[in-house]
Amino acid sequence: MLAARLRPKSRLPKERPAMADTASTALPNGIVRVTANNPGPMTFRGTNSYVVGDEEACFVLDPGPEDEAHLEALSRAVAGRRVEALVLTHRHGDHSGLVARARTLFDAPLLAAASPERSYQASVDFGALVPDETLADGQRLDLAGHPVEVVATPGHTSDHLSFALPETGLLFSGDHVMGWSTTVIIPPDGSMRNYRASLSVLLARKDDLYLPGHGDPVAQPHRLVRSILAHRAQREAMILAALKEGPARLHDLVARLYPNLEGPLAIAASYSVKAHLAELHARGAISGPDPVTSEGPFALD
Repeated sequence: MLAARLRPKSRLPKERPAMADTASTALPNGIVRVTANNPGPMTFRGTNSYVVGDEEACFVLDPGPEDEAHLEALSRAVAGRRVEALVLTHRHGDHSGLVARARTLFDAPLLAAASPERSYQASVDFGALVPDETLADGQRLDLAGHPVEVVATPGHTSDHLSFALPETGLLFSGDHVMGWSTTVIIPPDGSMRNYRASLSVLLARKDDLYLPGHGDPVAQPHRLVRSILAHRAQREAMILAALKEGPARLHDLVARLYPNLEGPLAIAASYSVKAHLAELHARGAISGPDPVTSEGPFALD
């Protein structure tokens, strides 16, 4: 049984959820957002695809889920322009499902991080998502007349990338930072330690507008990132305090930390709690078997 080595006060601390400031204005010139019709508890109003370019050429960031209507909407947004690339923040199906068809329709190469060693979503066919060009942190691209900087932001997934347009102060943040909710971390591919480190990387940057994979533009991103970091620190303190009260199974911790949460959101909370436990175990803050690989008390029921 895992036991806490750090000893916070037994009373659970009050948690202040992350707060978001979203922009109500139109997107910057040359950027069109196309939101897929896949609303849900994990996708908010739907997955955002972005078409970025000028009158002659463009690139498509996150083609979106496998959906005929969404592909048609992307084609209308492209409006006959040359598509120089399909750019992928990460390989979750709601962002990558249309890659194969978009590659054919637009005759465009796929630019993405190297494929993870293991599939983090059973529905994802990594064989169809091998990039024509593998991207790395800090790489500079020239796409459709825009300089684009690759910013590695692993955490939500190990292959997650964000993309900055330095000339505009804009960052496409994918699922790493979203205005409507904090992202889910699903170990072993997802990592709470990497997620927090990536948030710190963004905090050190000077981007002043985020365009996320779900939800509206984030107009005060540094304020939101600081809030998310505080939110995760509070969750960690709550987990340690709960463990101090005695041994608990994963579902017990989730029920205590997220009262009245049910369905997909409860499952997402379970993954994030497990990700916190994995980070605490790696730091030596809790002892016992590895929370990710063990079939012990923190296995998903």
